[in-house]
Amino acid sequence: MPRLTRALAAPVVAVLAALMLGQHTAHAAPVVVADGHVDLGPRLVEGDWVVQIRDDTGEEPVWREPSDVVIQVADAAKNTVPDDPAYAFLGAAGSDIWVLPQVQAQGVVWPGWNTQDPSIRDLAGRGVDWRLHGVSGPGRFELFLNGSFGAPETVFSSRRPYPQQTGVEPGTHAHGNWVFTAPGAYSLDVEMATADGRSDRATLKVHVGPGDPAAAFAAVERSAGPSSTSAARQAGAAGEGSSGTPWGWVALAAVLVAGLIATPLLAARSRRAARGDR
Repeated sequence: MPRLTRALAAPVVAVLAALMLGQHTAHAAPVVVADGHVDLGPRLVEGDWVVQIRDDTGEEPVWREPSDVVIQVADAAKNTVPDDPAYAFLGAAGSDIWVLPQVQAQGVVWPGWNTQDPSIRDLAGRGVDWRLHGVSGPGRFELFLNGSFGAPETVFSSRRPYPQQTGVEPGTHAHGNWVFTAPGAYSLDVEMATADGRSDRATLKVHVGPGDPAAAFAAVERSAGPSSTSAARQAGAAGEGSSGTPWGWVALAAVLVAGLIATPLLAARSRRAARGDR
């Protein structure tokens, strides 16, 4: 390659190398949360409305991508369906269930949801629509609240048609009873949206009972995934270099390098033609 071409191509190659290197530092390491407090909620990240998980199990709160987290429902959460007609929707009395309770309990995860992030204070408006688009797993899923008079109030249920929806007021921080009826890996396809059209979908990964909780990561990879909305956001992030390979920039760099190589060759050919060279 002529010296001028090498000099011009070097910055392009350097940019390309930096972009390729960046993809390896974009994804957080997978995290299994087996105890302590976490919340699902929307926030703004670089101007985009996204659904993330606030992890309060460490020394400082950390917002994580749902794709990087598995909620582990350990056997400490194993219980039985009460012998009470009000709880018949959970199954036959005495049958096994795994419960992450509305009130914090020692040794199990305490998952909730919130719309308290300061970045969305002026965007939530009348509130946030929280939707469940589907559940995949070996058993049923129920999310319910213990109402003012103790009677259960269902929020989401895998027994019902999808999508399901509930409203969450601005500034809310709430907890409920998350119930799973069989051990194994689950994925919950959820969405949080506003009336003005901002929305994001994510897949919550849960592993119930004994076994390797990392199986929940593999279970989601084998599934069809959440929605085109989520896929589009992930593809857009990849194009911006925040995750995955920035193929748009790779293509641009390749074109620039090819152009830098071709330009001196065309110039040399023109000079030979002017001299009458063959």
